[in-house]
Amino acid sequence: QVQLQESGPGVVKPSQILSLTCTVSGGSIATNNYHWTWIRQPPGKGLEWIGKITESGFTYVSPSFESRTSIFRDTSKNQFTLHLTSVSPEDTAVYYCARMYGDDPDYWGQGTQVTVSS
Repeated sequence: QVQLQESGPGVVKPSQILSLTCTVSGGSIATNNYHWTWIRQPPGKGLEWIGKITESGFTYVSPSFESRTSIFRDTSKNQFTLHLTSVSPEDTAVYYCARMYGDDPDYWGQGTQVTVSS
């Protein structure tokens, strides 16, 4: 069974870079037909799709985050990483990594709380 686990700092200062890593077990991130995505949920709001990286390493980022987001992977560690620059308190959220098959996530990490605060 595929399992995903997010890791990263729980607190980030404003204007700094948020870096989160998702470690995948039970399946390779280079397997055909699966994409690997980052999603977040700010307090009191719905889910927001941030972006994804394909099995071939191509990335797609939501226009809402495009100017300050990069996603990359390390296939030797079976991990993919989110970098979000110039964070503000509005970036406070629970961040999830997930596997996508088609248009829908089918496996999710448990989520990690990130708070942007000085």
